[in-house]
Amino acid sequence: MNIAIVGSGYVGLVSGVCLSSIGHHVMCVDNDREKVKKLRQAQVPIYEPGLEELMVGMMKKKRLMFTTSIKEATKKAKVIFIAVGTPSKANGDADLTYVENVAREIAANMNSYKLIVEKSTVPAATGQRIKRTIQMNLLKKYQQGKGKVDFDVASNPEFLREGSAIEDFMKPDRVVIGVESKMAEDLLREVYKPIKTKMVVTNINSAEIIKHASNSFLATKISFANALSQICDRVGADVLKVAEGMGFDKRIGRSFLNAGIGYGGSCFPKDVDAFIRLSEKSGYDFTLLKDVRQINEDQKKAFVRLIEDKLWIIKDKIIGALGVAFKPDTDDMRNAPATDIIQALQCEGAKIRAYDPEAAHNAKKIMKGVTFCKDIYTMAKGCDSLMLLTEWDEFTKIDFKKIKQSMRQAVIFDGRNLYHNRGLEKLGFEYYGIGRGV
Repeated sequence: MNIAIVGSGYVGLVSGVCLSSIGHHVMCVDNDREKVKKLRQAQVPIYEPGLEELMVGMMKKKRLMFTTSIKEATKKAKVIFIAVGTPSKANGDADLTYVENVAREIAANMNSYKLIVEKSTVPAATGQRIKRTIQMNLLKKYQQGKGKVDFDVASNPEFLREGSAIEDFMKPDRVVIGVESKMAEDLLREVYKPIKTKMVVTNINSAEIIKHASNSFLATKISFANALSQICDRVGADVLKVAEGMGFDKRIGRSFLNAGIGYGGSCFPKDVDAFIRLSEKSGYDFTLLKDVRQINEDQKKAFVRLIEDKLWIIKDKIIGALGVAFKPDTDDMRNAPATDIIQALQCEGAKIRAYDPEAAHNAKKIMKGVTFCKDIYTMAKGCDSLMLLTEWDEFTKIDFKKIKQSMRQAVIFDGRNLYHNRGLEKLGFEYYGIGRGV
């Protein structure tokens, strides 16, 4: 099938590469000419394990192309995915400007039946707005004497986790499609036919809500674990054991019950905000999600207070940051907890060094006054403490005996509880985790 994906950011690019890998001919569109130029040269603008190799292979097989022209893509494709950005406004609403602009341009260039599928994360009823936008623009064409063309609008939210996006696409828990016609359903079933999984078919509004509800619920589990960690610290309990005991209950499950310094990234913060706004507009005060958001912010502040308490004087202390990306296996710095934590420590006069395997180039753009080092051991030399902010696998292989000899003070603040069973205290470290009954 000929498929177009408008928007070659994280979701669009991963989706385009994966759709081409299961047999489709895919044209990815982006209005950033420099990005398209690099993509045509097989240069991937994001770090995602396995993406570059797969993309190069699909380009060699001529099943994957890149263009800046929505017109070209619209005329060639039968199914068109909209995967442009939907950034948050100041009030938490999703900014759907790019979605509207793309819908209008698709309508202007339709020459036969098209299925337009929203892939971007959007609030409920966006599909209806896309449909109305296309209808209004097609009406102008009819009035100018141009032939009538039919179309359908559908919703197909993505559930890709940065760091495991390819596996998530190829082996999903489910594929959700929101449709209004049998033709749209049949087309999307054909698109995903090579992927063997459960397909949830519903109306468009329900499909849109499923994405926001899923991310908001996972954010709630994380914030619950973080609130739990605060109680555990106060009563001398171990949040890891508490989470383990809870997780064996099949009704609860262990995933997303890891206490730490809070969630980040482009999805959870934005989707929680958008779901709160959607709820307000519908007349419901979703106070639970407001608390989820507040707990997430408070967790970063609590980590800073822990560092301040144990180091006593922060001014002129050299603190090393192990990782700055919002999660491992990505270079994404959007809403990374490390940003707020480091800025708070800098305000107290701390001197920050950092090492991240992939995110340093992005972090340098937003973290001023931070010294980025070439490796862990260079960063740790002369530090008064280290703080683990991103649980990269590389950090599980650190030679802590070597680290200790080079540090001015052997103090570690583990914001992800990565080293809870490494026996760092026996090596002479002061070790502080999250919710460990310190």
